[in-house]
Amino acid sequence: MSTPAGTAQLQAPRRQSKLIPRLREAMRVRRYSLKTEKAYVHWVRRYILFHKMHHPKDMGPAEATAFLNHLANECKVSASTQNQALAALLFLYRNVLEAELPWLDGLVRAKASKRLPTVLTQNEVQAILANLTGTRWLLVSLLYGAGLRLNECLSLRMKDVDLSGAKLIVRQGKGNKDRVTLLPHRVKLPLAVHLERVRAIHQGDLAKGLGEAPLPQCLAGKYPRAGYLWAWQFVFPSVNHCRDPYTGRTVRWHLHEKTLQRVVKEAVKRARIPKPVSCHTFRHAFATHLLEAGHNIRVVQELLGHKDVETTMIYCGE
Repeated sequence: MSTPAGTAQLQAPRRQSKLIPRLREAMRVRRYSLKTEKAYVHWVRRYILFHKMHHPKDMGPAEATAFLNHLANECKVSASTQNQALAALLFLYRNVLEAELPWLDGLVRAKASKRLPTVLTQNEVQAILANLTGTRWLLVSLLYGAGLRLNECLSLRMKDVDLSGAKLIVRQGKGNKDRVTLLPHRVKLPLAVHLERVRAIHQGDLAKGLGEAPLPQCLAGKYPRAGYLWAWQFVFPSVNHCRDPYTGRTVRWHLHEKTLQRVVKEAVKRARIPKPVSCHTFRHAFATHLLEAGHNIRVVQELLGHKDVETTMIYCGE
């Protein structure tokens, strides 16, 4: 049951100041990614603001339903966005407030759109790549040639690259699953040259008393010095150092997602491709072109990391 508005406004600032840190701590203990943590914090804050600073402890199914319906009806969010907001509230109540949200009667589900993915032809892919050079060309070539998601490409570490075996290991992909995918032959030599440049950067960092890459939380405490090892460095490191939000230490993270998104947008514009192209579009092209070349759909499913073959079948064009 909700408390009177005046009481909630007096109590919310004091209680809320502890709520978000508790939410972050609960997620970090369960090894949620930093990206998911930021998303859940965002939705919990919006939930509180929507109900005029009432504390979630004093609210329940009716308030949660009202907020989620507002997202679907007034904000017109997608089904996946509404599901993420719902997941954030369920996590908050179950793991922070230790209260279960019963079934949300009256919940209006946002409609899931059923659209075919945008697929580039091989000529269009080559036209885009022709407008890129250096590291930018390498990044987009891996999106297409290895079928990587945006974050999977940026999160690659040195230990995940097997040049001799022509393969990449994707760690903690969607669904927290690892998988092995292809390393295209045309990328091997440029990638090897790129890795030597990164090695020089890393050695320069070490000489300055830096050189640490952030580790997955489960390893940071167990192997505190592992972040300085070459194997754990990112393949595409950021230009600048930053502060690790978990440890507070100065580290060199990977390139920001917006950097690669901007690269793709500029290249598509220069190539004059009249299609809505994003980083994920190259993954669609990877799958489609493999199937068009006669590769077994189960093999493509494994390379993409799809749980169900029906997800892969969307590229069959049937």
